[in-house]
Amino acid sequence: MPGYPPIADHGLIGDLQTAALVSGGGSVDWMCAPRFDSPSIFAALLDTERGGHFTIAPVDEDTTVRQLYLPDTAVLVTRFLTPRGVGEVVDFMPLGDEPQVAGDRHRLMRILRVVRGTVTFALECRPRFDYGRAPHSLTLGGQGAVFHGPELDVHLQGNIPLDADGHDVRATVTLEQGQRAGILLETRAAGSPEPEPVTVEDFAAEFQATLGFWHAWIRRCSYRGRWQHMVNRSAITLKLLIYAPTGAPIAAPTMGLPEQIGGERNWDYRYTWIRDASLSVRVLIDLGYVDEANAFREWLGRCLRATGAAGGEPLQIMYRIDGDPGLSEEILEHLSGYRDSYPVRSGNAAADQLQLDIYGEFSYALTHSPEVAEPAGYDGWLGFAALLDWLADAWDRPDEGIWETRGGRQDFTFSRVMCWVAFDRGIRLATQYARPADLTRWTAERDAILTQVMRRGWNPDRGAFVQHYGSEVLDASLLLMPLLGFLSPKSTQWLSTLDAIDRELVTDSLVYRYNPEASPDGLRGVEGTFSLCSFLYVHAMARAGRLEQARYAMDKMLTYANHVGLFAEEIGPTGEQLGNFPQAFTHLALITAAIALDEELDRAVRRRPDRA
Repeated sequence: MPGYPPIADHGLIGDLQTAALVSGGGSVDWMCAPRFDSPSIFAALLDTERGGHFTIAPVDEDTTVRQLYLPDTAVLVTRFLTPRGVGEVVDFMPLGDEPQVAGDRHRLMRILRVVRGTVTFALECRPRFDYGRAPHSLTLGGQGAVFHGPELDVHLQGNIPLDADGHDVRATVTLEQGQRAGILLETRAAGSPEPEPVTVEDFAAEFQATLGFWHAWIRRCSYRGRWQHMVNRSAITLKLLIYAPTGAPIAAPTMGLPEQIGGERNWDYRYTWIRDASLSVRVLIDLGYVDEANAFREWLGRCLRATGAAGGEPLQIMYRIDGDPGLSEEILEHLSGYRDSYPVRSGNAAADQLQLDIYGEFSYALTHSPEVAEPAGYDGWLGFAALLDWLADAWDRPDEGIWETRGGRQDFTFSRVMCWVAFDRGIRLATQYARPADLTRWTAERDAILTQVMRRGWNPDRGAFVQHYGSEVLDASLLLMPLLGFLSPKSTQWLSTLDAIDRELVTDSLVYRYNPEASPDGLRGVEGTFSLCSFLYVHAMARAGRLEQARYAMDKMLTYANHVGLFAEEIGPTGEQLGNFPQAFTHLALITAAIALDEELDRAVRRRPDRA
């Protein structure tokens, strides 16, 4: 379809409360405000006609584009190489003095500069409020433009003269080598006073402050391995996807981007999955970022108290970033979807699913570090112990499983493994800190789960652990079994499972989650390979001692990153990125794979008798 850039043709910028995707063509194609999960004001990715965009690009059509991040930052530079000159648009979102305080005010700064010759830039700003459903009006004055929406105003100002184009604006500006211009887009609550005029000095100061924040943050990263650049980029991406006022990580900043072009597997990922968030936090702990883990622990405690007070399960599988459990799903019928991938869904009906594995993931994450476990204190421990007491009565049930299929509940092997993890980590923590716990009961349940999985999750005909009891279907989620300590990574049964996954789910180092033809998931169509699973495959191969194969798979996976090091959820048959973008799950798995492969490669070097 004309007008839709590839999903991967974007960089991500953000201010730890919301984010924007900027295409290689200089267009802000996606932005929600004032929060990640708010309605969009730019959504050209989901409908080029109705979604809205904010584009700055040269008027010269004969233009070559290059895009990059300034090193170890979330400051994005889009370079335009034209016959008459080279121009750049520098995009970033200032974080302000208190990014942990929620507010309606968010700023996107765009600095235009010419580094050679002369370049004429064209600007178009066409916001579309409430996913393109709400009309807006325009006020154009000497200070700039104000787009008046139903609940939000968008202010546009800078040193570029703006012209009205109906209820939108456009402009052109010609710059010569060494000249600069700036444009500030700012969101505010409807009816708020106009912001103070922005000056050239303001742009320079905010630019330096934003660079300083990201440089200081990445210096805290403890990783010093072979894939430093990609790990740093993935860590910054995970940080960009954490809502600072609550500490809740989201799964991705987008909604509705398809797992199959033209298909119906189009979900809203702008929420906090307990699973994804817990594993993201665990990775950040491994990199030395304890503050983010403690903020998430506090948020999770609030969710536990709120959900528990309402009765039923102690936790939902996902929440809004403020802890609100309401995630009703609706179809936005007026949007055509990315390249006609319909329907476009807002909200997520999977929030009501039963997924027992979530109790294992958050136990795995939050019991990993004394710096996270100790601040929870005695009251925090009592809440955690009560949760395990509940799980002792509740773990042996069918559920919907990690992939949120809509084909009915099963006795999923991975869900049982993660319940084992919950008890195992709880027992370790109670013993380490001498905390009150029903250790006899927890130990009995832990051992019962292991016995059950080994007896019913293992299929001797397949020579592998399978997706759910009584099936022959393989599942890439089980690549986590050795990482979690459930099995030795070199045990006979695990190596046999790894071989089976390699034969059936792996294609040129890319890994499918499962075979939907063998295990119907209640949805039409097919999907691409799942990038999370591809990095889990690298991790499993490394721990199994298959280092040459693991390193080759890792290096091949990195070639599928986009031009600025970002990954979507899936990779299609011809290498295109599919699904919501960028996805936290993929980036956390990249970091985990890099750490494991580094450790195993270093261990192999130390074992060599001829090493220097």
